[in-house]
Amino acid sequence: MIYVYAIKSKVRNYIYVGMTANITDRLHRHNSGYERTTRSYRPFEIIYLEKFENRKQARIKEKYLKSGIGKEFLRRLS
Repeated sequence: MIYVYAIKSKVRNYIYVGMTANITDRLHRHNSGYERTTRSYRPFEIIYLEKFENRKQARIKEKYLKSGIGKEFLRRLS
């Protein structure tokens, strides 16, 4: 299983979209500062999570969420 997720910074106006096989570990890595891209925006909360059977399907959804329309959708969720 592959998860596509979106996390939102609790202190700044920032949304990050990614995919992973282990969502618990990935969120921990974002909130602990292991990921350089998101380090200065922590802490985070999950605002979107979807499970996929394979990486190809997950990548299609991830690309959509990273697009302008996808980001707009995520902003309405938070």
